Amino acid sequence: MEAKRSSGSVRYYWNAPTWARKRGCPVSSEALGGDYSIAKARCDEVLNPLFRSWRTGGTSDEATTRSIVIGTVDWCFASYKKSPKYLRLAKPSDVDYALSLVADHVLKDGRRFGELALKAVQPGTADRLYERLRLRKDGKRRDRAAQLAMVYAKRAWDVARRDHPTIIPPLNPFANMDLDYKAAPTTAATRQQLEEFVDAADEAGRASLGTAAMIGFYWLQREEDIFTRLMWADYRPETSPDHVMIWHHKNRRERIPLPLYDEDGTELWPEMTARLKSTPRRGPLVMMRDAPDRKTGVYLPWPTGGRNSMRFVQAEVRRVCREARLPDDITFTSFRHGGHTEGADAELTDAQMRALGGHKTTAALLRYAKATERQRQVGARKRLNSRTKKGILSE
Repeated sequence: MEAKRSSGSVRYYWNAPTWARKRGCPVSSEALGGDYSIAKARCDEVLNPLFRSWRTGGTSDEATTRSIVIGTVDWCFASYKKSPKYLRLAKPSDVDYALSLVADHVLKDGRRFGELALKAVQPGTADRLYERLRLRKDGKRRDRAAQLAMVYAKRAWDVARRDHPTIIPPLNPFANMDLDYKAAPTTAATRQQLEEFVDAADEAGRASLGTAAMIGFYWLQREEDIFTRLMWADYRPETSPDHVMIWHHKNRRERIPLPLYDEDGTELWPEMTARLKSTPRRGPLVMMRDAPDRKTGVYLPWPTGGRNSMRFVQAEVRRVCREARLPDDITFTSFRHGGHTEGADAELTDAQMRALGGHKTTAALLRYAKATERQRQVGARKRLNSRTKKGILSE
């Protein structure tokens, strides 16, 4: 996909490489319009797969053209992907990857696991598969990926069985597995670490990454929403100029109006409004790269597209973290966790935290608002004040 600036706006196009056109590539060039998300989806889901199919002589689309036999693991997963629960997923690519680890695992007899009949997959079969998936071919461990593969396989089995109860066995072999992997908690970044990251990003010519980190810390928006969904049209829109419309796509799939001013006119996010005021508008998305593309001279979005679209962003964030000399456990997600923790330190109620962070339940806050010394001090002080007022303390 190529971006070209025309009359002050960016429009997107798909063009096959020159060498491919000379060789008779049948996939025609196509104008994709000015909406980045629509253009990207068209490329990822239609045009690029067609081009890869032509380039590889059809071998790249083996998975989509493979004959799927009813009653097999492949068929079960395909049935799940047609369900509303799958179609509503915020990041189906993560699920696709996890299920592909299961279905494409090659057995000793040369068959793929996906070719097995569902009736042949017993709990012991799933246990052995899990142990094999935990180890890559190069010997490196991938415990988290293996665990997610089992979790999503269980979900696919349960969901598909609702549509096909007479074909899919009631015993789910991926249920009640002893998955001993425990993800390490995300470290919450402090305000000082945020400022150090922003300064390093500015010095490295990556000011947009500093702005993105600030949005995660102050407005509690998730990484993917910041880089792929937050648009200038969401900031002070004509219909609500005193708000910014924040996407929380994972759990709400809607824009939530976040006020920029209090009732008395006090600016609630002076750090953010000042930062965005000095941020150049290089495209429809707020987060655009800081330097134009060498070939086209056009500023492009940060994500590169495809299943691993955020890896380039994460690599650049890691580079800035190193330049800022931040601890290795500080990631981009740390800034959002840090913002939640700051809110907890400020004694926000659970309801206020849910409203700001876009959470549906209080339980979700436990993953973000980390317990701190400040919170313990405030809690102890409140208990002390309560005891003192009641005259319970001994003289």
